[in-house]
Formats: sequence, C-alpha cells, structure tokens
Amino acid sequence: MQSTATVLVYSDDANTREQVRLATGRRPAADVPEVQFIECATLPAVLKELDRGGIDVCVLDGEAAPAGGMGVCRQIKDEIFHCPPVLLLIGRPQDAWLATWSRAEAAVTLPVEPVEFAEALASLLRSRLAVGA
Repeated sequence: MQSTATVLVYSDDANTREQVRLATGRRPAADVPEVQFIECATLPAVLKELDRGGIDVCVLDGEAAPAGGMGVCRQIKDEIFHCPPVLLLIGRPQDAWLATWSRAEAAVTLPVEPVEFAEALASLLRSRLAVGA
C-alpha cells in the first residue's frame, strides 16, 4: 500500500473544505493510506493541480460559485487523461441525477455527514489504488 493518498478538495467555501478535512481525519478507513489534501478555491487552481498529476481522488463542491462542482466534474472527465474518481458534494438528495450527468463516481449531500463521507471517500480510494497497483 502506498504511504499517502492525495485528495484534491474544491470549494469556494473554506467551511466546506474544513468539513471534508474533519470528516476524513488522517485516513477515512483503516485499509487505505493516510490522506494529504490539496485545497482549491477556483477552477483554474483545480485544473493546474490536475495537470500537475498525482491526485488520487477529487472532492468537488456542487454548490461552489461561480464554477459549480458538477460542471467542473464534467469538464475534467472530458479534458483530463486518466481523470481521478470524483466524489461530488450535492445540496439535496434530489440532485443525485445531476451527479450522474456530471459523471461523478459518488455523491454525498451537504452538510458533510462524517461516516457517510468517509465511507464514500474510502471506496473511491480503494478502487483508484487497486487500478494503480
């Protein structure tokens, strides 16, 4: 198992980024590596980090402004070769169909519920790290 996993967190709201960090802790599950976060508040910062490489999972805020996480997800799925899996933060459970449209691998509602979020993140890390092994 690799020593750390890198998770990109995109939200224009510092409180949302903090919720993600707190819900994850050092690692979201015992069978995945410790997590290192890269926080982005703008779309250009997200694209720059993804171009740099080394991202294992993206957590995108569907409620971010001016570029919402759903549109960002769809864009990076089209533009980034071997795009990392995406966990989308959605405002309402009824928005799950939009998460499907955006091609996100998983979605959880805001505010972040720690157990649900950690399980979804751990699942994406497992699948990403298994592919990379």
